[in-house]
Amino acid sequence: MAFNLNVERKESINKCVRFPVPLMNKIETILKDYDISFSKFVIQACEYALEELETEEKKKIKN
Repeated sequence: MAFNLNVERKESINKCVRFPVPLMNKIETILKDYDISFSKFVIQACEYALEELETEEKKKIKN
């Protein structure tokens, strides 16, 4: 599954997260080309990661 950026709004809460400087620099560089906030990017990246984990877990169960 490809990672696609989505601009839909959802109810949310605040969390404080620390990012390594090199990773933050990469993310900020990429986001310059998109009309999306850092928060939306992080949310979508987390959702994508969770979907991939669930897919991997289902594959393990089948084997």
